[in-house]
Amino acid sequence: MQPKLIFKTTLLLLLLFPLLSFAQRSYKLSGKVVDNSGGIPLEYATITLIDETGEKTNQGGITNFDGEFNFDVTEGTYTIKVEYISFEPKIYKNRHIDKKTNMGTVVLQMSSANLDEVVVTAETTQVDVRLDKKIYNIGKDLTTQGSTISDALNNVPSVNVDVEGGISLRGNENVRILINGKPSAMAGFGSTDVFQQLPADAIERVEVITSPSARYDAEGTAGILNIILKKEKTLGFNGSISANVGYPEQYGLSANLNLRTDKFNIFNTTGVYLRKSPGNAYFNNVYKQSTGIDKIIEDREYDRQYKGIYTNIGMEYFLTESSSITGSFYTRFGDDKDVTENANTQYLTDASQRKNFREEIEKEKDQSYQASLNYTNSFNDEGHKFTADFQYSYDKEKRPTTIEENLVYPTNQLIAKERINEKETQNEFLIQADYVLPMGDAQFEAGYRGNFEKKTTDYLLDTLNLNNNIFELNERLSNTFIYHENVNAIYTQYGNKFGNFSFLAGLRLEHTQLKGDLERFTEDNQSLEEELGVAFKTNFDKNYLGLFPTLNFIYELDENQNISLGYNRRINRPRGWFINPNPSRSSRTNIFQGNPDLDPAYSSTFDLGYLKQWEKLTLTGSVYYQHETDSFERVVMDTGKETSDGQKIIRTMPINLSTEERIGAEFSVIYNPKKWLRLNGSFNIFNFDKEGIYDSVDYSAKSTSWFARFSSKVTLPGSVDWQTNAFYRGPQKNSQTESDGIVSLDLAFSKEIIKNKATLAFNISDVLNSRKRNSTTETATYWQESEFQWRERQFSLSLIYRFNQPKNQRQRGQNNNGGFDDGDGGF
Repeated sequence: MQPKLIFKTTLLLLLLFPLLSFAQRSYKLSGKVVDNSGGIPLEYATITLIDETGEKTNQGGITNFDGEFNFDVTEGTYTIKVEYISFEPKIYKNRHIDKKTNMGTVVLQMSSANLDEVVVTAETTQVDVRLDKKIYNIGKDLTTQGSTISDALNNVPSVNVDVEGGISLRGNENVRILINGKPSAMAGFGSTDVFQQLPADAIERVEVITSPSARYDAEGTAGILNIILKKEKTLGFNGSISANVGYPEQYGLSANLNLRTDKFNIFNTTGVYLRKSPGNAYFNNVYKQSTGIDKIIEDREYDRQYKGIYTNIGMEYFLTESSSITGSFYTRFGDDKDVTENANTQYLTDASQRKNFREEIEKEKDQSYQASLNYTNSFNDEGHKFTADFQYSYDKEKRPTTIEENLVYPTNQLIAKERINEKETQNEFLIQADYVLPMGDAQFEAGYRGNFEKKTTDYLLDTLNLNNNIFELNERLSNTFIYHENVNAIYTQYGNKFGNFSFLAGLRLEHTQLKGDLERFTEDNQSLEEELGVAFKTNFDKNYLGLFPTLNFIYELDENQNISLGYNRRINRPRGWFINPNPSRSSRTNIFQGNPDLDPAYSSTFDLGYLKQWEKLTLTGSVYYQHETDSFERVVMDTGKETSDGQKIIRTMPINLSTEERIGAEFSVIYNPKKWLRLNGSFNIFNFDKEGIYDSVDYSAKSTSWFARFSSKVTLPGSVDWQTNAFYRGPQKNSQTESDGIVSLDLAFSKEIIKNKATLAFNISDVLNSRKRNSTTETATYWQESEFQWRERQFSLSLIYRFNQPKNQRQRGQNNNGGFDDGDGGF
């Protein structure tokens, strides 16, 4: 070959080499990774491809929640390594990728050397950090064995369940509670009472969403708690049965059953329960300016009984390899009874003048139904999918109540007798559609959600005429209150990842209609205002249109360390008993009354978080700031009215204050130093500053409070597990009320009596019987000291029997993922 030709050929090859390299082809590599015990999918298993020539950098990916992987690989010959923590890796040598390749199902064998460590991990609460939430896999929390969902939530960092069952997030009660990502009849449509009845072992995990992305409902200024219920993925028929007994009287029996094949998955949870919950309260009311009685002491005893049956049955049918339809039906029947005894002593200059005894017997029959339908179509294995949901919920409650009050000193005589017939029905429709489009490391989402709710409350009050001993209808207070809440929302969001940096930005548009209509037996509105004591707008039609932006960032400092930053705007719509104008009647002198004239509150929140993991230690922390307008505040006021025997009537009512600023910090630690010792703790401190004037009274207040939680789990000789949970909430105050700190302690012991099949647990809730709220309230006209205990100390013994499933479900993921979630529980 001539030298000139050789030179031209060499030059041409040198010029084309980069283009040839750039044009090197890539092919899809896919498959699924499962364990060898029932084929459980392994989420976040790693697939690494090592170039045998050493010329290319390593390539690879991770599995999703279903154990599946799908990513691009440059053409070449590789050694493929499939790994998952505590499992023996699988290695495939000399594999040539020159076309689209499916590796099929890769089955990993658990490492015998790490088996005990896997059990330890499964028995402790773990945290998984996502761009817009933290996921707490409850694990084997002994103190919730035989207990309720409320008890389980009280063990989740950032969450507090108060003595009345009220749930708060970071000390803020304006929290939205979802079941499997949606409002649900199981959550009582915003009420938390049902959580004190349903068993905790139905929970798989709890998602704490303090910086919700745009896919979530904008409701709840504190954030969202999303409770995910168990649904087994193991093939075949499997499940568990649990039974519990306790004191005060408590009985429960529940079953979680699952049948899964390649074509369908049938799941069912059914339970019956009977639970008594005695409580007590004390009120010392001192009137500053009184011409008659100047002090009243009330001693109350509560005897509550809950009994009922519930079931949730559903079926997921796989239409094709990429699409499925899931239908489920939930129902609950409750038959409850609440007896309140109130001993009332009236004083004048510290001398006892009168003693009354008041008994209120409230019965409640509750029927709840919910039907759900979900359709999912995955266009490919990369997460490109469309989902559609329809849900209908119906709830009906009948609450017949009798109230009788007698004078017992200085004479015996009947003072008053009333009969209340209250019936409440609620219908709710939910329509939802979501579209997800992955684009490499990026992801685009869009969706619509419509939520349409109607609640009707029929309230009839009959009062005994003491002159003729005949019950007469109180036409001034008897009424029918119809409340509509309709919300239409559309959202879009986009996320991407650049190296160690991920972000998720979204915008949500919501239109809210709040409509109320009070139908009465009399058209005399003035008499209603006189009876209620406030000029309520009981008939209204309010419309609100709002934009709710969200922005979340995560920067991964290394594999086990990241920093997150989030911003969101949210709304808090008044609901339930905050709206209903009918006054409570458990006391003639201390009543609670809803305010149908409440407007929604709006908040803007910034959150800066940090996560660091070591081999045996996980540390999370965050600081946050929230600014809220038209915030809700419960205030106490003198009605200016008196009972027939001259006692002043005091009212507690929610109002809209102008602003509230809240700043706080929280930290949590999970530490597993030994196989036999697991520790975790959390600490939350916050300061709020409220400003607002209502009815010429300044209700501004500043306060700093904190709460801390500690849990330890020790394995004793004989394989007995011992768990201790301690909680302390610091003192709190607002413009009128100061509350003392609350300390509580729970103990639990567990023993496996049949290997991998049966476990016996003993639980003591509130060992010190100290879960009480002590507070003082002062207004311009009176001073009140009170103590309230919702539920006294309880003991329970539970037995759990499992069949065709392992004792401990392994965690399916690492705890530092900063990417996008799969939308489970989304919108």
